Amino acid sequence: MGASLLITLREGLEAGLILAIILAYLKSAGLETHFRTVLIAAFAAVLLSLVIGGAIFAIAGEFEGRAAEAFEGIMMLIAVVVLSGMIIWMKRQSATLKGSLEREVSEAIGAGSIFALALIPFSAVLREGLETSVFLYAATEASSPVQSTIGAVAGLVLAAALTWSIYKGGYRINLRIFFNVTGVLLIFIAAGLLIHGIHELQEAALLPIFIEHVWDINPVLADGSGVGEWLKALLGYNGNPSLLEVIAYPTFLIAGLWYFFAIKPVVETKQTQDSPTASKHTPERSLEPEQATD
Repeated sequence: MGASLLITLREGLEAGLILAIILAYLKSAGLETHFRTVLIAAFAAVLLSLVIGGAIFAIAGEFEGRAAEAFEGIMMLIAVVVLSGMIIWMKRQSATLKGSLEREVSEAIGAGSIFALALIPFSAVLREGLETSVFLYAATEASSPVQSTIGAVAGLVLAAALTWSIYKGGYRINLRIFFNVTGVLLIFIAAGLLIHGIHELQEAALLPIFIEHVWDINPVLADGSGVGEWLKALLGYNGNPSLLEVIAYPTFLIAGLWYFFAIKPVVETKQTQDSPTASKHTPERSLEPEQATD
């Protein structure tokens, strides 16, 4: 439940932050008439994400035996790659997200293109939705469907509440700290998905095992019940891991955490928005994460 909650909270807040920035910019520019276009585009992206997510679960249900294990393993590795890319992208773009979105909106309105304006929230929300679909499938395979569903719904509700607070002027939320903390937690979740994927591919005989069980501490902390089951769903805990899992988990964590803290956010340049709309209207408040000082 913890993994799905964190995933939907993070992805939901990213999508909500993008919508809040766009809507706040339109409101401050006196262009509230475009709210409907933005919201319809976002809603369409959510619906398409649900359809694709449902298709992923439906396709997975068609596989049995080794094919099912192979599909699950591959999907988990895909989730690791996409999750890692999302963390890196947000860390790099956090300082310039607001400015780039406002320029895109200004250019679309300046060109008189409703389609171009709608495409901005649609593509942003669809990206987050597709990522969430992949992550939730992987998280569900590592936990029970009921726990994953409860966690996912709770994360989305919390993300919606935070988004509303930000849009209404919730300056008390330090988004830079939020994304840094959740970024670190998601790296641990990605490491867990990685070894889950390795385990499934080993079960499908697509990866070598070398040593099947380097140790077995299930009699002390079983990975199928209690605290062990929770740790398995959240962090990928395995009471009797293979040699490849033992090597992969710390290697990914060390490399992922080092790279995450080594990344420097892209710095906003002094270039201003050049379109007529942008020059006349400047948002009254900033919704972007605080500028990085590291």
